[in-house]
Amino acid sequence: MTELEKRIIAFSEIGRLLNQYFSNTDNEWIEELRLKINEASNKNPWFTKENIDLSLKYWSEKLTIKKLKSWLSSYKLSDDKPNTIAVIMAGNLPLVGFHDLLCVLIAGQKLAIKFSNNDDVLMRFMIKYLIFKNVNFKDYIIINDSIIKNFDKVIATGSNNTSRYFDFYFRNKPSIIRKNRFSAAVLSGKESKIELEKLSNDIFTFFGLGCRNVSKIYFPINYNFDVFFKSMYKWKNIIYNHKYVSNYNYNRTINLMAKNAFLENGFLILKESKENHSPISVLLYEYYKNIKDLRKKIELTEKDLQCIVSSNFYKNEVKFGETQNPKLSDYADNIDTIDFLLIK
Repeated sequence: MTELEKRIIAFSEIGRLLNQYFSNTDNEWIEELRLKINEASNKNPWFTKENIDLSLKYWSEKLTIKKLKSWLSSYKLSDDKPNTIAVIMAGNLPLVGFHDLLCVLIAGQKLAIKFSNNDDVLMRFMIKYLIFKNVNFKDYIIINDSIIKNFDKVIATGSNNTSRYFDFYFRNKPSIIRKNRFSAAVLSGKESKIELEKLSNDIFTFFGLGCRNVSKIYFPINYNFDVFFKSMYKWKNIIYNHKYVSNYNYNRTINLMAKNAFLENGFLILKESKENHSPISVLLYEYYKNIKDLRKKIELTEKDLQCIVSSNFYKNEVKFGETQNPKLSDYADNIDTIDFLLIK
């Protein structure tokens, strides 16, 4: 058995553990996972149990031997002397940095990791279980609570402000520096009720905190907003989350005081704007007249665009309801992380 095969098996064991969790299996690791879920939720109120379970469910489906092998089959991975990769993680979603961890370790590289304080509990648990399944990983993982030193390459994720700091601080190292991106949807007005309800998942899942959450919609002229709002209704209970409702009330008040025109349904504010990044509880929109002109307009925003939801409109478009279900080969910012790691 090769070292790569051993690494694949270890990660697939995480997938197996998560499937046991969802089938209500009882063992000491499942019990610890349940405790960590509660701890993570208490530490970060945005990490509700429902949202944590969504993330765990995603990884339970992706971390199989078959899917891992299929993903890696196009790369020439070797067990040459590893580089040390510094990874500075975001913390906006549960386990949002796990894909970077997976890429680094599955490629046989060493990982020098700096967690976000908002998402360290579950990440530490995953690492603990990974080492339990393959003790060799213990020599490949360095957890840093302060500035990372002694590394060969860096992957850093943050805001537009922190990205400028990262660009300067890591200017002499090969790097992937990620900053704020947005996701958009293009509607024709002919979407079915099912498609629009799936779109509501793209908007509201994880409270809209992810870069793959739709924050901007392009509507055709004379679009029927009643149809749109009815399709959002399944998410009405989101307003009962105290963090979300605080943001909703704040943004509603700000727009009222500024006398901005907007539509609302009691839990979502729909505001016409040429901006792309929206605050929590606010969905921005623009009208379009000509589909070809819109396509050109969106092409100009590609450097800030994470994904686009549409039907037969755009290259590499994402189907309705699928923004939070990327393939293992769907890399953030369309930069192939494995390729980056393999460059000598």
